[in-house]
Amino acid sequence: MKGRQVVLGHLAGARAAALMIDGQLQDLIADSRALAPLARGAICRGVTERLMKGQGGVFVRLPEGQRGFLRDRSGLREGQAMLVQIAGVAEDGKAVPLSPRLLFRGRHGLVTPGAPGVNVSRRVRDSEMRGMLEATGLGILDGRTHGLIMRSVAAQADTAEIIAELKPLVELADRILSEAEGQPELLLDAPDPWEQSWMDWADPAPDAVEDGPDSFDRFGVTDAVDALLRARIDLPAGASAFIEPTRALVAVDVNTGSDTSPAAALKANIALARDLPRQLRLRGLGGQVVVDFAPMPKRDRATLDQVLRSVFRGEGTETTLIGWTAMGLYELNRKRDRVSLSRLAAGARA
Repeated sequence: MKGRQVVLGHLAGARAAALMIDGQLQDLIADSRALAPLARGAICRGVTERLMKGQGGVFVRLPEGQRGFLRDRSGLREGQAMLVQIAGVAEDGKAVPLSPRLLFRGRHGLVTPGAPGVNVSRRVRDSEMRGMLEATGLGILDGRTHGLIMRSVAAQADTAEIIAELKPLVELADRILSEAEGQPELLLDAPDPWEQSWMDWADPAPDAVEDGPDSFDRFGVTDAVDALLRARIDLPAGASAFIEPTRALVAVDVNTGSDTSPAAALKANIALARDLPRQLRLRGLGGQVVVDFAPMPKRDRATLDQVLRSVFRGEGTETTLIGWTAMGLYELNRKRDRVSLSRLAAGARA
């Protein structure tokens, strides 16, 4: 099916949302709270435990018996209560990544306590519209020291609609900031997948929003998820790749298959590189990723480097392209921002 569809359904027994573009699954938001009670984006009051001098961070006691790790320990002391936001997903047995910078997300804007001022998305290019959105934001803040980021979708909304959403969000930030003292407590849960899709996939606006008990089956999401649970990826001209997560890293292997032409390796490698951000995003994989590209002349590496930089430039998740190793492998590091799809499926079967 052509166009951009948001499909609301269920995965592993919980709500999930899928973004389909021209019939291909581009993004997937699943509810992982059965495996990780504190989801990314949740805001908690925590209590600092141990200052880790060698690591430059601090462990934080969180609600639900969880422990988090905050990289910046400047100005903190042991036993101090503080507000933190869940910034990522932890592997089994490891502390949850935290951020001291709170962000309250809405469809039309984001409230940023501690970062005052109104900033309008660069995607809004019309100067008159930018001025109107900035004035609207200043009115919503009403002299508060919070900041406000106006998203590009706000340019297509009525002023009343923007105010109706963002004013309560600013008031919510006021209330939560006033609750910094006390024992560990969940103060604001992360949005569920349906709500998050309404915020994250608003621009450009979808051509359709589909739901229903069998929506994932009807629109090909179930088949796409089944394919993602397999290691093998089929590439053009009979080439293939395998993505296999281990405890230490994610290993990716590219094979040319039956194509023996001189350009076979480069073509297979480019095909995998172009699809790699989507594959990692949908599979929920992060950390250290090592790619064993199909053997090719070193002179072709510059072409592949250019493709990788291009495809990861637009990726929303923080990714560092490290480069080639002495053994000819390619390394990159991707922030863990969601529970892996294989872990969700295993949890559903348990």
